[in-house]
Amino acid sequence: MRYINHRYFIHFCHPTSTFFSIIPFPSSTHNSNPNFPEMGSRRSFLRSWSSPLFLFVVVVALAASSADGSRAPRVPCYFIFGDSLYDSGNNNNLNTSAKVNYSPYGIDLPAGPTGRFSNGQTTADAIGEILGFKDFIPPFASNPDDRQILVGVNYASGSAGILVESGKQGRLYELGARKVALAGISNIGCTPSLIATLGTNGAPCVNSVNQLVVPFNTRLKSLISQLKLSYPDAKFAYLDSVRVGTLVGAAFRIRATSCCQVSTVTGLCLPNTVPCSQRPSYLFWDAFHPTELANQLAAPLFFPAIQRIL
Repeated sequence: MRYINHRYFIHFCHPTSTFFSIIPFPSSTHNSNPNFPEMGSRRSFLRSWSSPLFLFVVVVALAASSADGSRAPRVPCYFIFGDSLYDSGNNNNLNTSAKVNYSPYGIDLPAGPTGRFSNGQTTADAIGEILGFKDFIPPFASNPDDRQILVGVNYASGSAGILVESGKQGRLYELGARKVALAGISNIGCTPSLIATLGTNGAPCVNSVNQLVVPFNTRLKSLISQLKLSYPDAKFAYLDSVRVGTLVGAAFRIRATSCCQVSTVTGLCLPNTVPCSQRPSYLFWDAFHPTELANQLAAPLFFPAIQRIL
């Protein structure tokens, strides 16, 4: 079976001072943003990143219903930090090759290309819908106004990561983060890029890469145990990306190739090319990133773990 490439650190909160967060591990090997280094070789990325790095989403406070009695979001705000899995346009005006504000990206979004590394919604978008948000959380690069900032901002940037030296976990705690879920790396040896580059020796995926995922996720679980001891008034949960990726991958007929024509250098879709017409059959949109449907299927599979710490 194939797997999609999801890894998160998720954090939630109490009605007054807590946050909901999701942080994914470094996702891909496409051209790195020099300001936000990502992984290189299949072994070096596990050596280089010694703590969860990854997409980070924060939601502040819980809400039940609005003043007029209509159904309100389950949380009042939703902040997203991460890499290309959740980037919704923050790299569009940066001097980096890790941006996708061109066709055929966004082909299934009403707005067209937005900077999302998919044909449509990201998993962050889909989780936002489950939480009850009617609109997408705006990217930081769009200069959201004060009203929008109160609802949330997406800070995710393609090729981004969180180094242990940044002390991100501690700073988020100081800002009020109290409910956190961390998602491990999925079996990234099943991405079209690594399959094409390294070969599988007849196996469905690159097993040598997937074997490296196991100790990394084991260390992540150990980190969660340490965080529970360091921050006893906070809640932490582990999200099993291998399990979710396996379940999602099993739903697709085409798992080893991308829907769009990709660059042999970046693994991203070639500009202005025509993608596959049967997108619901494809697990991967480009050589690294899932299709909209894969993201939409992954979100509800992750959500029970999220819900337990809301």
